[in-house]
Amino acid sequence: MINKIADKFTRFLAVWVIAAVFLGYYFPSVLLKLKPYTELLFSITMFGIGAVLNTKEFIPVFKAPQKVLLGTLAQFLIMPLAGFLIAMALRLPPELTLGIILAGAVPGAMASNVLSYLARADVAYSVALTSVSTFLSPLLTPLFTYIFARTIIEIHFWQMFTSIINMVIVPLLLGMALQHFAGERIEKLKSIFPALSSLFIAFICGLVVALNKEYLSQITYLVFLAVILHNLIGLIGGYSAAVVYHFDEKRRRTLSLEVGMQNAGLGAVLALKHFSSQTAVPPALFATWCIITASFLAGVWSKSQKDQ
Repeated sequence: MINKIADKFTRFLAVWVIAAVFLGYYFPSVLLKLKPYTELLFSITMFGIGAVLNTKEFIPVFKAPQKVLLGTLAQFLIMPLAGFLIAMALRLPPELTLGIILAGAVPGAMASNVLSYLARADVAYSVALTSVSTFLSPLLTPLFTYIFARTIIEIHFWQMFTSIINMVIVPLLLGMALQHFAGERIEKLKSIFPALSSLFIAFICGLVVALNKEYLSQITYLVFLAVILHNLIGLIGGYSAAVVYHFDEKRRRTLSLEVGMQNAGLGAVLALKHFSSQTAVPPALFATWCIITASFLAGVWSKSQKDQ
């Protein structure tokens, strides 16, 4: 019963994100009380994700590592560069430019695994891509942020590196250890962890809105345009890269969702910790928008698969 409720909760991720955004805007005090616990909540989320990762799901990585590496290469080449070029073209202010770059430099979102399943794409490949990009993120996220944003603001590479290790890698490994040593005992709780992840994504989006309620009224439509373009380029770029790689249709869909969906929740948390609440706005908007577009795409692709 609990598993069914948790599964349904996870499937309506877009609804919870939109609801949290409205809550953050109209009742900001509700979410602001939780701000001191943001990093802890994110760590718990990553621990939960690690707990549901099965080592068998990494078999595709070892059987065809080149395909995973090609997908990861596409993600970290397309998204940071696209974020930088969009911000420059639209002449966004420094804090929003940094936010767009940060949204592009983070790894793939774990939510992409759920949406790959709903889109009837290659779920194992999605899990492999997300896992590899996540484990590379302590190095690559600060690196690409530094490369593209160092002329805008001083980037403390090692501080970001340490933050990602502590908030992402350590709890992820602890969760995987729990799965390895107590897999059968926690089997009934597995669907709860993705639900908690969905809840956190919604919370962080709502919190960023709550922190920036007054600031949001001053933001022009350009930041929304930047987020929409960034997501669109990611979805199209990921699919196009898969075509170039001669992947089948399932993996084309998977790479499209993987590149188009970023772990922007991590981007927002890093922005709040190392930069400013204004810098967290683009990642939070990206997290909200990419879930909506990916959910729409998953519905279209799922229907087309049934019709074949």
